Amino acid sequence: MLTEPVPALFGCRRAADRLSGGAHLSHALVTGGAGFIGSHLVDRLLAEGWKVTAVDSFDPSCYPRETKEANLAGCRARGWFRLIEADLRDAAALQSGLDGGYDVIVHLAAREGFSRSLAEPGVFQEVNVCGTQNLLECARTWGVKQFVFVSSGSVYGLNPRLPWREDDTELRPVSLVASTKMSGEALGHVYSHLYNIRFVALRLFPVYGPRQRPDQAVYGFAQAMLEGRPVEICGDGAARSDFTFVGDAVDGIRAAMDYRDLSHEVINLGSGRSTGLCEVVQALEGALGVAARIESKRGRACGLPQACGDIRKAQRLLGYHPRTTLQEGMYEFAAWLTGVSARSLLALHEALAQAALPGGLPAGARAPVRSVAPTPEY
Repeated sequence: MLTEPVPALFGCRRAADRLSGGAHLSHALVTGGAGFIGSHLVDRLLAEGWKVTAVDSFDPSCYPRETKEANLAGCRARGWFRLIEADLRDAAALQSGLDGGYDVIVHLAAREGFSRSLAEPGVFQEVNVCGTQNLLECARTWGVKQFVFVSSGSVYGLNPRLPWREDDTELRPVSLVASTKMSGEALGHVYSHLYNIRFVALRLFPVYGPRQRPDQAVYGFAQAMLEGRPVEICGDGAARSDFTFVGDAVDGIRAAMDYRDLSHEVINLGSGRSTGLCEVVQALEGALGVAARIESKRGRACGLPQACGDIRKAQRLLGYHPRTTLQEGMYEFAAWLTGVSARSLLALHEALAQAALPGGLPAGARAPVRSVAPTPEY
């Protein structure tokens, strides 16, 4: 199925060229364009003057449709933006409904979620692997020569050599999602070799920030704190991961779109720092002004005990330098979640600290409206 609910949002080529003085406008196809990271990338590209076609299935298993619609609220008045609702599993619909002419494809769309993957392993395989192959076939047919694939640092799995390097080929995934990302990377290598498509696989580590999915850990921790519920930590809280602010991740993706060296490349994108779950909760306490009650859940399935990527290759090839500290990122996330600006939150908490008063949300701040247990994919 492929529908186009907002056909009027895409200005014709002639109008776009007139506004740009007749110069060619680069055109990006972004899958998962209404999602967490994808919508931030779409915002960035439109601000830079790109034409953008966003594809999204609006899968309701992650979050309500209206949430994704809100993610694209700022894009709708742009004349060079087009939104296509499509399922990547429908190869014929993709070929007929999308018209090609793209300078680059950025493939973010994927089924995510540890628990959901266990319940629907076949669906995850179809969307994440078959969907990726369908999109690569489109790239081949259309003659698109730049394909950026958003993979995951979880492909390293139980590899004990931290921080993980791209040239370490011992990949030991322990989740179905990670296995599908490995398959996507392998497909990209094949299409790069056979059809001269430059394929850049970006292994992202846990990304957080505004517009985050409600089933992700940082969102779940914050929601529990705001609602006065205990924060459930897997095991003893000793797990560590490479938490990356969404703005930094988008910087890396944007740089990969311009990469012009080898025809196939795999690059880690992370913060370059290993952060414990208790440190994440402490940063949220500072941003939200709310004390957390931590409960250990030893019986539940846990994610990787340690995860951290070596980002020197990204620094060298992409000029990638993450700038956002954990505390700064948590203030931005808290500002989005509560409806209070990050600057106002910081000023409020500083004032409360000076007055030795208990923290809390300012009057008029909004708490999240949906109760979703976070997955253990930290």
